Amino acid sequence: MRWHRTIPNLPGPDMLARRALLATAGAALLAQRAAALPVPASDSLTFRIMRFNAEIGRHAVTFDRNGDALTVQIAMDVAVTFAGITFASYTHRGVETWRGNMLVGLTGKTNNNGDRGWMDARRTAEGLVVTGSQTARYIAPDQSGPASYWDKRMLHRPMISLEDGVLLSRTVTNPHIDNIRLASGRVIEADRYALSGKPGLDLWYDETATWAGMAMTVIDGSKVRYERL
Repeated sequence: MRWHRTIPNLPGPDMLARRALLATAGAALLAQRAAALPVPASDSLTFRIMRFNAEIGRHAVTFDRNGDALTVQIAMDVAVTFAGITFASYTHRGVETWRGNMLVGLTGKTNNNGDRGWMDARRTAEGLVVTGSQTARYIAPDQSGPASYWDKRMLHRPMISLEDGVLLSRTVTNPHIDNIRLASGRVIEADRYALSGKPGLDLWYDETATWAGMAMTVIDGSKVRYERL
């Protein structure tokens, strides 16, 4: 009896090339997903702004995704009134433009009790070029991001003020677990970060890394907090 050894079909060069291409594409896709910006599933975040247990305004962040492009719209409106008279007001509008994980554009306009600020940033061959009402033109350091707080990874990178374009210098303490109340009254656990600066800020991020709240002491000494809706 003769034994015949069956030799399996071996992949040719074309098949090997296709497999390598698919493996590379798969790895790139996984890397892209791993580095993706932490956009909330609802594509929006809204907070009510509280002072002395009364609502004085709203802060809304909306996300518009189109392929690898992401546009983030920021709207904040605050008014402190007494007996129908407005004693303090603040409005802010900002727009962030991202391509993949890269910030390519940033604008902001602010009216703080009649004092108007603005900023503009555009990515060019030089880098991210920033101008603003309180700063001369400069090239932002690598990995700089907006001080809009919805992405907690930006807390450990250079942050650009959306009010006036100034590059902020802040110290961030290591997070610790804390409880925070949402606008619904529900209390959740979240990571609490403390940021130095004027004003100093406390920021909370829930278990999905989504911005959950903020608190600060404002110029008159009163405390203001954000409650997520």
